[in-house]
Amino acid sequence: MSDAKGDLRAWFLREVLPLEAALTQFFRNRRRNHADVAELLQEVYVRVYESALTKLPEVARPFVFAIARNLLADKVRQQKIVPIEFIEDLEGLGVAADTPGPEAQLLAREELRRVQQALELIPERAREAFILFHAKGLSQREIAVRMNISEKTVSWHLKQGLGALADILYGEPSVKRGRS
Repeated sequence: MSDAKGDLRAWFLREVLPLEAALTQFFRNRRRNHADVAELLQEVYVRVYESALTKLPEVARPFVFAIARNLLADKVRQQKIVPIEFIEDLEGLGVAADTPGPEAQLLAREELRRVQQALELIPERAREAFILFHAKGLSQREIAVRMNISEKTVSWHLKQGLGALADILYGEPSVKRGRS
């Protein structure tokens, strides 16, 4: 595997796949038929990967969710009857403005507040690793050095932190998670 493809694969596994719970919730909140959520997820993954072949986005989450919104817009355009909730949610299927409006800014601030509160509820070491990785952009190796733990333990803390956050934010605990 070439270095570029390996880097892309690593980026995809590190940045995109952890968004699956949030993407699933996003689609479930916007689709009447929950049976097609898995298909939508796969289509998002394909579009993200193909787009990232050209250039990796600087920040994955907004990039991935923009693709998810565009995918839903495409699906709505293909339908003969457009449900009213899609029009409200996708702002009439118009082109997104370059800058978010006041309502979007308010929603983003509220979402950030929810994430900050949720971060306070996860185990301390998982929170530290999560913030170093996702907010500060450190590699797992750099985090391991800073926290004086192995890279495998960093990976475990990141997984635990992400799972705990998903449980707190989306209320669907999948398994019991240990505290550190």
